[in-house]
Order: sequence, then C-alpha cells, then structure tokens
Amino acid sequence: MASIQKLLFFVTASSLLLYGTTAAQKPQSYIVYMGSSSKSNGESDTEPAAELAHLQLLSSIIPSEESQRLSLIHSYNHAIKGFSAMLTEKEASSLSGHEKVVSVFPDPVLQLHTTRSWDFLDSESGIRSGIKYPQASSDVIIGIIDTGIWPESPSFNDEGMGEIPSRWKGVCMEGSDFKKSNCNRKLIGARYYTIFSDSTGSKSRGNRTHVIRPIGSPRDSVGHGTHTASTAGGVAVANASYYGLAHGTARGGSPSSRIAMYKACSLGGCSGSTILKAIDDAIKDGVDIISISIGMSSIFQSDFLNDPIAIGAFHANQMGVMVVCSGGNDGPDPYTVVNSAPWIFTVAASNIDRDFRSTVVLGNGQPFQGSAINFSNLTRSKTYPLAFAGALAAVSTPSSEASNCYPGSLDSKKVAGKIVVCMDTDPMVSRRIKKLVVEAAKAKGLILIDESEKGVPFDAGVFPFSEVGDMAGYQILKYINSTKNPTATILPTVHVPGVRPAPVVAYFSSRGPGGITETILKPDVTAPGIGILAAIIPRSDVISVPVGKKPSKFALKSGTSMACPHVAGAAAFIKSVHPGWTSSMIKSALMTTATTSNNMGKPLTNSTDSFANPHEMGSGEINPISALNPGLVYETSTDDLLYFLCYYGYKEKIIRSMSGTNFSCPSNSLEDFITDLNYPSISITKLDGRRAARTVTRTVTNVGSTNAMYTATVHAPKGLLVKVWPERLVFSRASHKASFKASFYGKTATRGYNFGHVTWSDGIHSVRTVFAVNVV
Repeated sequence: MASIQKLLFFVTASSLLLYGTTAAQKPQSYIVYMGSSSKSNGESDTEPAAELAHLQLLSSIIPSEESQRLSLIHSYNHAIKGFSAMLTEKEASSLSGHEKVVSVFPDPVLQLHTTRSWDFLDSESGIRSGIKYPQASSDVIIGIIDTGIWPESPSFNDEGMGEIPSRWKGVCMEGSDFKKSNCNRKLIGARYYTIFSDSTGSKSRGNRTHVIRPIGSPRDSVGHGTHTASTAGGVAVANASYYGLAHGTARGGSPSSRIAMYKACSLGGCSGSTILKAIDDAIKDGVDIISISIGMSSIFQSDFLNDPIAIGAFHANQMGVMVVCSGGNDGPDPYTVVNSAPWIFTVAASNIDRDFRSTVVLGNGQPFQGSAINFSNLTRSKTYPLAFAGALAAVSTPSSEASNCYPGSLDSKKVAGKIVVCMDTDPMVSRRIKKLVVEAAKAKGLILIDESEKGVPFDAGVFPFSEVGDMAGYQILKYINSTKNPTATILPTVHVPGVRPAPVVAYFSSRGPGGITETILKPDVTAPGIGILAAIIPRSDVISVPVGKKPSKFALKSGTSMACPHVAGAAAFIKSVHPGWTSSMIKSALMTTATTSNNMGKPLTNSTDSFANPHEMGSGEINPISALNPGLVYETSTDDLLYFLCYYGYKEKIIRSMSGTNFSCPSNSLEDFITDLNYPSISITKLDGRRAARTVTRTVTNVGSTNAMYTATVHAPKGLLVKVWPERLVFSRASHKASFKASFYGKTATRGYNFGHVTWSDGIHSVRTVFAVNVV
C-alpha cells in the first residue's frame, strides 16, 4: 500500500520543481538551528537577550528596504539555541554559512500519527491484580505536545492529588475559551502557539521588530491531544465507554502523574518550528517525560540536523528529559519508521484482546463477521438490496473507479436505498472517503472488502458499515452474482472480549530498519494502538452520535499515536517508583523486559500471521510491571550519543555546538562503530559472511540484588554463529557494572536480516537483548 503512495508523492514532488524559481524568491518559514543554549555554567541567555541576538543576526541578511520582515516566529533560548523566521531561499543559504549556525532548513509540516489496554498489559505480565507496588510519587510530570486538551474531561480531575511540585515552572495560558481555572493539580500547565501558515509574512507590522505572539487557546478542537493525554496520565474513570462499547474503567498509565499540554498542532498538521519551541518550553517548565504522537513523512525523512523533533529530543535528553515518539503509520513496508534517533524512545503499535464486530447477514441467512464501529438501527428482521459498487458506476466512469467508490464515480440513482459493496484495491481512497461517497449517494449501508485493514475498526458513526476480509468478500460477491435480487443487512457493533491472538503488530505500524541509519534497531518497543478507549472532546454532530444519546466523553482511536502515550505513561509509572533512574535506565528496563509471546503462549505475530521480528515490534510489547524490577539496565550516556554523531559523520565543530562542550571525536570515526553504542538492542547492518566475525561490546548496570550472578543464553537463527563472553557476569556491592562482548559470524547464515536475542538470567530476572544482523 505504502509503495503506491510513495510513487504518487514522488510524482507530485517532481511537478512542484516547476515552480522552484519563483518559490526561491518568496519568503517562507525556516528554522535556524544554532546548537545548545546552555553555557558551561549551565545557565542560558535570558529570553529578551536571546531574541535581540537572533534579530541582530536576522538583520544582517534581510535587505533594509524589507525591514518589515524583521520578525521572529519563534525564538529558542532555553536548552536549544536558534529561531524561526520568514526567509527567502537565498537568505536561508546565506545564514547557513554563518559560523554560529548549525543548520537552516524549511519549516516542515508534521502529521499526527493517529482502559482495557492497561488491564491487558498488566494481565500479560503474568502478575494478576493484588500486587502491592512501592509507593508511587505524584511528582512526575508528563508533557504532551499535541492538539490541545479538553480540561473538563473527568480524566483530568484532580480530586485527592497533592500540591503541585515546587520545581514546576510552567504556566496555564488563558485564551478566549480557556481560563487559568481550567488548570488544576492534575492538569498543571497548558501552553499554545500560533499555528503559523502565512507564507507571505504578513503578520509583521510596520517596521517594528518583534516575536509573533500566540493567538488562540490551549483548548483541543480536534480530540487527538485529549485522547493521548488521558492515555498517558488520565485518572481512573469508572463506567467509561464509547456509547456502550468497551465499557469499563478508563485510566492512564500513570494516574498519579501530572500533565502539561503544549498545543502545537491543528487538524491540518504541526509546524516543525512550533514543535521545537514546545520542546524547549517543556524542558524549561520542568517536565520529566515528553510524549509526541507526531512525525515527519517516512517518504521524505530528513537527517537529524534537519528534523525538529530529533533536534529538540537531543537537547531534552541532554537535560535529563525522556522523549517518547510514535514510529509512524506507514507500514507494513520496511524502512518506514520515523523518529528513529537513538535518543528518542520509538514506539510501534499492536492490538489488545478485544474486537468490535458488526455482522453482515445476507438474504439467504448466511452471516459474516465484519470489523467496525457503527451504531446503525438496522436489524436482522429486514434486509435491503445489495449491490457491488462496480455495477453502480456513473456514466463514463470506469468500473475500477466505481468499485473503489471514488468520489463522483457512483450513480446516485442506482445507489439509493442499497447496501453497497466496495473494494479497497486503491489505497489513495481512504475508508472515510468511501463511506462519505456512498452515504452522500443515499446508500443504506457499506460493506468494505479490505484484507489489510480489517483488524483496525473504522468508526462510521450511525451509518451502517462493516469491513470484511478477502475470503468473506469473495463469498458476498459470489452471493450477489448467484441471485436475481440479492439482499443483506448490517447489524450494529458489539464488543467482543478475549480475542486471540493478542497482541498482534498492527498492519499500519511503521517498520524498520531505520531509513536514516540501520545501525540503531528501530522501533524500540510495541504498545497498544488499536481501538484504544480514552478521553475525547464531546461532539454533538448527528453523524456520530446515536439517536437519543448524549455526546460521549470517550472515544476509540487507533494509530501509533495511541501507542506512544502508553509508553510515556509506563515510563512515568516507573519514574514514580524509581525517581533516581535516568531516562536511559527506564528505556532499557522497558525494552529488556518486553513481552514476546501472545495470550496463547506463542510468539508475537504481525497482521499476516507471520512471526513478528524486531523491525516490526522492536524488543516486544511493553511490560510495565516487570520493568519495575529489570535486574540489569543499559545506561546510554550523553557521551555515547555524541560519539554516535561522530560516527554518523557530523563534524566536530557541529557536535560541539550541539553539546555546548569541547567534546572531541575519535580520529577514526566510522558509521559501523555506531553498533557499539551502549544501546539495549544490537543492529549490525553489514556482516560479510566471507570475513571474520563482528564483535560488539555492551555494559550493564545491576539495579537488582547487590550480590548477583547472571548467565548468558543465546537464541540465534540457524547458520548465524553468536558467542558471548564472559558467559557469566558477577556483581557485588563493590562492582555494580560489568561488560560483555558478543561476536557474530555469518558464513553459513541466510543472506539478509537475521534476528535473535541474548538473555542474561540470575534465576529471577531475564534481561533480553534483541539483535538484527544483516548478512551480505
């Protein structure tokens, strides 16, 4: 699916080149990145001083006769140094050569990666309810960068919560529909930013130089931000459901944590410069974890110095703040995972053990179980004419377009009153569009034949809708052709619990290897991302609210956007129990304790029922309870990440600007050396089967019993020889760190990627380190 989309994107991109000459002279938003804002003493410039310095730099390249353009969209001055402004291509090029500038790049538009899930994660750990956790702190603060928040949601009730941590430096910004009183001891902060889309730069006024001030409010008008925030840290809300579906208690991963919202996005997307500003603000405000369910396109991925999330996350990591990001929804093709820098915690998506089914009943009484979320009023007692969309084509419309329910492809006179069967052989027409097309043509309902998306329920509101796979679709089409007057009905959705197998990696979840560098295994972990019940903004439109019902305070959504806050919430939960643990320790704990078997006791699978590999699921499905006591952790230091930048090929001068230190790169920096980064997984991109073994080194830290001995076990595919030494690691009060080496020899291994893992065990803990080795 994604391959066709890529081709169309490239065609579109090529056509845009025709306008290059004109565009080069027209100012557009650029990000000017100048490295670390922190000085050697840990301080940074004051905001007015930083803005003045940025404006002075800007005035050096903008012609005096265009002084009205002398404005900053955003000024970064806490952990990050730089700004965004309206520049021509020539001006941007001129600035890129300035000695204080690390990179200059066009401001990209990034896209949103759009309860029972937490109970499912708990049950999959093998530890049932009743476990007594150590006292969790309520001082952990989760920053959410998204579309805003609906503060009235019961998920953000602060009843019983203590005083706001004194280290919190954030604000609750007011707007036309948002007051300071909307914040409380749960929702402790809310910021918003101007969604800057005016490429003409008309927001500048006269000859004054200034920073453009935000307009709007932190209130969510999309629903995405409210949903992700409540998934990460929402309090427990009993009797939650989506119009009766998924009924139960809705809660976030860390109900005791505080939430701070940074509204940087709208329905149309997110400005990269605004996301960078939001990250800088979140660091300044004092958050512990930042959750970002947003990303660049996997088709046009930028390197780390031209990616605002990668830049912001680097500086957050430097300041001790964990950044968790969604890996993207461009699967199942390989090389589609985004947000893949080693300092980002990258998340894939999976299902949980429930489904939402809408039964299709044919006129001959034969039922087919479809997947959907619909609140139709159809019943078994009455059926309606059933027809294939290809036979309902408008005049001069190819049957192939009509069968895919293209806009304008159907004859409304033929469609009216019928249940229409559409195909999904063209990925450019989404389920939502197909539904709108047949609904506008006065159809009675829609049956969609789609093998890949059948496991991801689509919310059709009150419109009768059901999605079936290829086998069921074949039987339905066969029935249509077998009778003169085919009929059918589509029943409203029912909730089906206890589905097996689960978890299964979602078909849409973006896959590794990472397109920027394969020497870091991505994604890192998998978390629930299909049919997730969480808070939403109440909608009152008739197309989504069942008759006689009030707008729901909760909704079911799918995407790696939903998986990301699960990991952020799990990280906050661990941080609340282990406040002294660093971001890399928490990340390691969640990776090395991740689950690799489903609720049938078999290996995790993907949407095609094949065994899932680490390029699809990372280290596996997060297991927050087990991660509280991982035994050993891999600590990835800031120096490790600076060495990564050296090995990746960045110049020492740039790395010093980024780090704010006099760091020096090794003289023999090669990309292959990235494999030796002290990361909780291993990726070797080129293992020559005709040459000597490749050896990597890792260091682990004991966070379990003071005196412990761990023994290594290797699980490797046939033909790949993997040896670990020493075979035992011994820890004591005087020695809580130990190093080991792992060698990989592939003379008789299958060509291409080979996957396996090394497990260290002391009889109580199992510390699992996955590897991906590409034998060439």
